Amino acid sequence: MPNPIVWLLLNLIDVYVWVVIVAVVASWLIAFGVVNLHNQFVRRIVQIIDALTEPVFRQVRRVVPPIGGLDLSPLIVIFGLYFIRYLIVWLDVKFAF
Repeated sequence: MPNPIVWLLLNLIDVYVWVVIVAVVASWLIAFGVVNLHNQFVRRIVQIIDALTEPVFRQVRRVVPPIGGLDLSPLIVIFGLYFIRYLIVWLDVKFAF
């Protein structure tokens, strides 16, 4: 029987990974002019995604600034999330009752 707290944490991490991916794709679409921010609905969605991801990205950028215009913070955040996910699974297996 899986631990419900572990299940919840793993699913929250998975959802946040997808939010990070959506933020990256949205920034590309905006940069290439595919998405029009004059549309109120699109602008609101982008604001929500930015509100969810930008505080975390900002903390990573303080340690690893963009290199040659390339922002590595989303990639570092995803690696960090998968590390935390692996650690949770490892601890659950190690200390399972």
